[in-house]
Amino acid sequence: MTSIESKIKALLDRRGLAAWEKDLDGLMSVFAPEVVYFDLVPPLRYTGAEALRERFRDWFGRWRGPIGQQISELEVLANDHVAAAHMLVRASGTLLDGREVDYWVRVSDTCRRSSDGWLITHEHVSMPVDLTTRSVVMDLRP
Repeated sequence: MTSIESKIKALLDRRGLAAWEKDLDGLMSVFAPEVVYFDLVPPLRYTGAEALRERFRDWFGRWRGPIGQQISELEVLANDHVAAAHMLVRASGTLLDGREVDYWVRVSDTCRRSSDGWLITHEHVSMPVDLTTRSVVMDLRP
């Protein structure tokens, strides 16, 4: 792993730790102010840090405890200024209603180097859909 790839992995690990701790400021610190975020839930996109902050505030409020974000199969392609990464992320934890959650999502990130280090400028989170039933497939495992 190159030095830049290690820095991107560290950025993603910080994102995962902030989700685990439900640390809103810590989570926002890995995203650029102009971030464009494609999430599992509507709307089609969240644009800008304030919109994303509100999305994450709502997300944190739906969980009873920590939110697991285990990264698997991380691939990073980078140069000195930009990086692209894709991975599988295992989401886990307990929702407010007591339901246990354990499913995998697909995540792609675009990052850029700033004076503050590496920041995520775009994140896309998705799950496969069975087009015949129009339902999300949540039981796939890597």
